[in-house]
Amino acid sequence: MKSEPDERGMFGQFGGRFVPEMLISALDELVEQSEKILADPGYQKELDDLLRDYAGRPTPLTFAARLTERQGGAKIYLKREDLAHTGAHKINNVLGQALLAKYMGKKRVIAETGAGQHGVASATAAALLDLECDVYMGAEDMRRQSLNVFRMELLGAKCIAVESGSMTLKDAINEAMRDWVTNVEHTYYMIGSVMGPHPYPTMVRNFQRIIGVEAREQILKAEGRLPDVAIACVGGGSNAIGLFHPFIEDDEVALVGVEPGGEGLQSGRHGATISAGVPGIFHGKRTLVLSDDDGQIFPAHSVSAGLDYPGSGPEHANLREVGRAQYEIATDAEALEAFQILSLTEGIIPALESSHAIAHAMKMAKEMPKDGIIVVNLSGRGDKDVDEVRSILSARESGARP
Repeated sequence: MKSEPDERGMFGQFGGRFVPEMLISALDELVEQSEKILADPGYQKELDDLLRDYAGRPTPLTFAARLTERQGGAKIYLKREDLAHTGAHKINNVLGQALLAKYMGKKRVIAETGAGQHGVASATAAALLDLECDVYMGAEDMRRQSLNVFRMELLGAKCIAVESGSMTLKDAINEAMRDWVTNVEHTYYMIGSVMGPHPYPTMVRNFQRIIGVEAREQILKAEGRLPDVAIACVGGGSNAIGLFHPFIEDDEVALVGVEPGGEGLQSGRHGATISAGVPGIFHGKRTLVLSDDDGQIFPAHSVSAGLDYPGSGPEHANLREVGRAQYEIATDAEALEAFQILSLTEGIIPALESSHAIAHAMKMAKEMPKDGIIVVNLSGRGDKDVDEVRSILSARESGARP
């Protein structure tokens, strides 16, 4: 199957454009300008050069030999987005969008961030391309990710604390959209994931496809065949769709997204939007959302700041509906265990977001034969999470609730 939206930006029943009237013209401009600019050979060469010489692409595909041996089943390969500049896959998208903003003549960019990686990448690209940059971040996420807040400030961006709601990613997006409505003439909104109104889900997906394009070529070189499974964590879903999309037409490759199970689906404290959500309108798109019986969005929970988002990318919602991808969960406890195991077996400290994918890959590897192949998108490195994990583990040892 192919996975492309129609002219309205709809992936089946999901996607589209549900925004205030004031943003329609800005989105129309973005569609018109992006189609022209992204097809410009000069733009594409500049972006390719930046991805290679600045972001450090291609990132390696690493065989996790000791982790594979520990699990006793299928081979586990890691697509090393943690080795990209700024420490995560986010740089792929922001270089594309920041360069687009510059070609469009915008002098200011804004962004939202949860774990801080998109904020850091946005600040990085803005510094490189001489753009003013403001980043909205929930106050709770700022507490959990203070190192990334300081990194953004070092890079010249202003990190704006959002005190409303759950003070996490959902609320940061709300404030960024309010800013964009007010300042649309000179401001470009760099959405960080495959969410928001059309054309953002498709545009961000296309900037992140490089992950799967590289992984496909690399696994063919390493093993002489495609993997049996491609696994990635899913919050908004950009790192996952980036890995999945080049494999969508390869029916022999199972696509598995891993959502934050938090304290378990029955607890109500989770972020498993695709597994437990219902269709609804949220942040400019129709997708699966976590909501109560009255349609009110309720807060997502995850040990990882980058996954506690109560919506999903519309393309993911559609892939699940048509049966091309499956979506599983990993709990906070499972992600924390995977965080520690990968560190001890491979000398790689993964982001807590990526740890969810590692946790499920470990389960699947045990159940598969030794000639099976799993590719996991290691979407980011865990430097940003070390203090939070230390705090959680210390609290557990003392018997206190983290």
